[in-house]
Amino acid sequence: MAAGRRVLVLGGTGFVGTHVATAFASAGCRVSVVARHRPDDVAHHFIPVDLTTARDAVLADLLAAERPDVVVDATGSSWGLSAAEITARCAGVPRRLTDALARTRRRPRLVHLGSVLEHGRPPPTHYGRAKLAGTAAVLSATAAGDVAGVVLRLANVIGPGLPRGSLLGRVADSLLTATRSPAVVRLFPLIAERDYVDVRDAAEAAVAAADAQAVGRVVDIGRGEAVPVRSLVRLLVDVSGVPATVVEQEDAVRDWRSQVGCTRVDPGPAREALGWRAHRELDEAVRAFWRHVAGGSERGRRPPPPVTVD
Repeated sequence: MAAGRRVLVLGGTGFVGTHVATAFASAGCRVSVVARHRPDDVAHHFIPVDLTTARDAVLADLLAAERPDVVVDATGSSWGLSAAEITARCAGVPRRLTDALARTRRRPRLVHLGSVLEHGRPPPTHYGRAKLAGTAAVLSATAAGDVAGVVLRLANVIGPGLPRGSLLGRVADSLLTATRSPAVVRLFPLIAERDYVDVRDAAEAAVAAADAQAVGRVVDIGRGEAVPVRSLVRLLVDVSGVPATVVEQEDAVRDWRSQVGCTRVDPGPAREALGWRAHRELDEAVRAFWRHVAGGSERGRRPPPPVTVD
């Protein structure tokens, strides 16, 4: 990655986007991040834009003013959103972004962050279908020669900054706010198996995709193994050092993620197309996550919502 290149990260203050921005900055790039609200600790040039509601001309003007060499679309979080909001972010933003890029004179590399939940005929969740629509917009614009797009379909991403609404986020909340010992963590039956990847590894994949000869490719990003969710929860409890009992009960709150039973990606294409592989172990990712939530700033929060399978 050539130092000094201009990188624009859409959704650059979110969980994944923050790490993507950091990875590009570490590679010597000039990073700007776009999001609705400016967090107190943003480390890069910040541009306040609500990408789901801004007029098309605003996005086109933004691209013209920033003149990026690379655009990373890290929008599309699903935490706490309605189905309509998921559609607007996951499908609507990529369509508008590719339309705006097609009207510019420059052709920056577009790295679109998709999801392994796009797999399936059709994908089994509304989120997966919305993300697939976003990927389709990028691939269509790339095939037409309007953009130079690469799609990275991320496996389940964990690590420092993981949202509170995630499975591990809610478990951590229960451990931090427990009023008795041992803490009791109540969960829906943990029968799923998922491919998990450290968010810092995923961010490095985005940096690799910015230079790789992979335009028009869709590449899965993961470690290539399906890990029992139960073992990941147990690992977090062990790492925390908080005495706790995990209780799995049928009447715990469900959400749409419970529809996903098993995910596992083939890491071979990422090695071939990007020269990338995941190198951080899940133990390291979970430890980094726990250090983040238990480091002081996260203490004293409100009691956690009911924990459910992620």
